[in-house]
Amino acid sequence: MAVFTYKATDRLGKLVTGTIEAKDKKAVISRLHEANYFPIRVEEKGKLSASAEKNTFSFSFGQRIKKRDVLVFTSELATLTSSGVPLDRSLTILTELTENKKLSRIIADVQKNVHGGSHFADALARHPRVFSKLYISMVKAGESGGVLENVLSRLAEFLESSQEFKESVTSALIYPLLLTLVGGGAVVVLLTFVVPKFTQIFADMGQTLPLPTRLLLGFSNLIITYWWLIVGVIVMLFLLVRQYLRTDSGRWHWDLLKLRLPILGNLTQKIEVSRFSRTLGTLVQSGVPILQSLAIVKDIVGNSVLAKAIKEIQGRIKEGEKISGPLLQSRLFPPMAIHMIDVGEETGQLEAMLFKVADAYDRQTRTTIKRMVAMLEPAMILVMGLIVGFIVISMLMAIFSINEIPL
Repeated sequence: MAVFTYKATDRLGKLVTGTIEAKDKKAVISRLHEANYFPIRVEEKGKLSASAEKNTFSFSFGQRIKKRDVLVFTSELATLTSSGVPLDRSLTILTELTENKKLSRIIADVQKNVHGGSHFADALARHPRVFSKLYISMVKAGESGGVLENVLSRLAEFLESSQEFKESVTSALIYPLLLTLVGGGAVVVLLTFVVPKFTQIFADMGQTLPLPTRLLLGFSNLIITYWWLIVGVIVMLFLLVRQYLRTDSGRWHWDLLKLRLPILGNLTQKIEVSRFSRTLGTLVQSGVPILQSLAIVKDIVGNSVLAKAIKEIQGRIKEGEKISGPLLQSRLFPPMAIHMIDVGEETGQLEAMLFKVADAYDRQTRTTIKRMVAMLEPAMILVMGLIVGFIVISMLMAIFSINEIPL
């Protein structure tokens, strides 16, 4: 049995806090429901929630508002509104519950505007850096249709799904990144500290060294002598490339290259198709008109080539065409996705089919990344082994030649 702290509301929207001893969170939630309370947050005593841990870490860096913070706010707001708590009262409660002080101040400002008679979507629109166009459009559609609590629940599911996908990709790439940093650091140490100690010894011998050794010593001397120039060139190239990618032309060519790369291009396409399908499905399901939904999706997709294609698709739909036809002609969407969307249009279940497309390509993306990482790890180990092996063999060849020991 463990002790859990909880925060809940009663039927009048009054905030209630306390502790309960139970075997797990489900048991706590069940007991709160039996007592006619609506649980907002349940945590095991002595443990910080994920959001609290993140906020504690980020406090020293200015306590930025992260997507996880917005997700927690949306999920808790959906719980409160679906429990019958009025919107302004729900916002007041979340102002007190939110650990991130910056987000808490923003929620308080939203609550102030809502209480003063503004629409919830208009109040959120005052903070575009926190709440995206997609977020505001869905809330506006929920308010217009009188189903705000349902829209908030869908929005929380969408944010949760997007966050889980992003975290799964990030966690898969952590080990290869660490392996590269450690291996690269080891090579730099060998070239700048270990190899130079042998340079003077070989020079005093006055004997011709093997070609691999001469190449290694020359490369080591180049790094030690001109390291500042090498770093400067790398930094300059980085800044020039970054500046070019900020231009419309640069971003276009970079996004086009990402789609045309042999292996990474297919992975990029799957990621973008999944993002497009899930976002469009969420908007359509929430009651946002298809043309407005496409305009929102165009603004939030991460690839400018795909964004231009969506703009052209939007124009074709205005002329009365179905969405599947322009998608096919854009040649940016896989045939399976287009066929599924076409079936969804014909059966009147477009949003449901869009979610199926997103789920399918999410699974394919995770599988592809796992396979790439599985191949990347031994490849990186092999490359690092070859580099270190070349350094060691070059040193041994020089030592053996000095001592006239045949290899």
